[in-house]
Amino acid sequence: MQGMDYIALAIPVFFLLIGIEILAARRQHRKLYRLNDALNDLSCGILQQVLGAFTKVIVFGVYVALYEYRHLLEIGHGSAAAWVACFLGVDLAYYWFHRISHESNLPWGAHIVHHQSEEYNLAVALRQGAFQPLFSWIFYLPLAWLGFPPLMFLTCSSFNTLYQFWIHTRTIGKLGVLEWFLNTPSHHRVHHGCNDKYLDKNYAGVFIIWDRMFGSFQAEEEEPTYGITKPLRSWNPLWANVHYYADLWRLARRAPSWREKLKVWLMPPAWKPEWAPEGPGARPPVSPLSHGEAGKYDAVAPPGLVAYAVVHFASLIAATVLLLFLGDALATWAKAAIAVWIAWTAAGVGAVFERRPWLLLSELARLAATALLAVALLRHGGPRTVVLATLAGAAFFSLCATWLLRHRQAFTAPAERS
Repeated sequence: MQGMDYIALAIPVFFLLIGIEILAARRQHRKLYRLNDALNDLSCGILQQVLGAFTKVIVFGVYVALYEYRHLLEIGHGSAAAWVACFLGVDLAYYWFHRISHESNLPWGAHIVHHQSEEYNLAVALRQGAFQPLFSWIFYLPLAWLGFPPLMFLTCSSFNTLYQFWIHTRTIGKLGVLEWFLNTPSHHRVHHGCNDKYLDKNYAGVFIIWDRMFGSFQAEEEEPTYGITKPLRSWNPLWANVHYYADLWRLARRAPSWREKLKVWLMPPAWKPEWAPEGPGARPPVSPLSHGEAGKYDAVAPPGLVAYAVVHFASLIAATVLLLFLGDALATWAKAAIAVWIAWTAAGVGAVFERRPWLLLSELARLAATALLAVALLRHGGPRTVVLATLAGAAFFSLCATWLLRHRQAFTAPAERS
């Protein structure tokens, strides 16, 4: 049972609105975007979509299985009241998933990706943790048990997610009476703030009424400082998805007992055990020096390398679109190979700005792997569009390899930080 993937279909609209926000910011004489940060945001979102291409059938399948096994009510698709009830139920379930994600280390390790950017713009809305869907699905199972049909749930869930895109902006102020019952840009800016009074507030998806009801509401006062209390300081989207789990693993290894090891994964991020006072997510006071404009992580590269990163990011977008829309026609091995290539490319784009020492060899190996993938697809078949696009990419990447070898010294120079 499959429904329309509204989120994938909305991708062109997302990019259009990002362009409009950039223009609006210029009219307001504000700089809301940095290229390195925005590409990292989008790379994280791409990784979530790629992993979702392999897991969403299983995750959604649990909902379907529970619904078909036993549900209390027979709810039809033709009832407007049922659609409203389902949408409210989805939003309430999202509130509790979102809140628990901030209150327990294990899901926070997946959700933290969304909060890592030190900017706040529409690109940040697309910055999502690749592992987050593996935690969220369980909160929606009561809707299946009540009797909301799977396609009704899937549609309401998709539009709940789509609504949350537009609230990730600093170009819109407070919205009057709407602030009382809707989640707005003002309310969500608070949620992304790492100031002490803004931490763990405003979990709402669409309706802010849940925060008002359950005591987690905070109005926006001064402009928030965005990001996490321990800045990531990396443009690597792979590391962005695992760095908190790496910290938890190191902490758990130091735990004096199995009970304490388990607590490491389940306790809140601010928890500080006696045997490790720094805690897994220690929250030092937020200061302008460490988190403000002057303290933002901003590794940059020369114009030539930036152009290289942008071009390869464009190929990353193209490969992701092909995987999302034509993946069902590909063999499993081909989907997996393209997914690995996407992750590899995303890591390389971030490493360009940081000019990591391993980047040159990694890029040359990736370009060679691209040619091998093109040959494999050509020999074993697949959608013609995929094959032709891959062959064209392989030819283009061979030119890029030549460019890399000619400019290899630029890749090993220290990254500039402004």
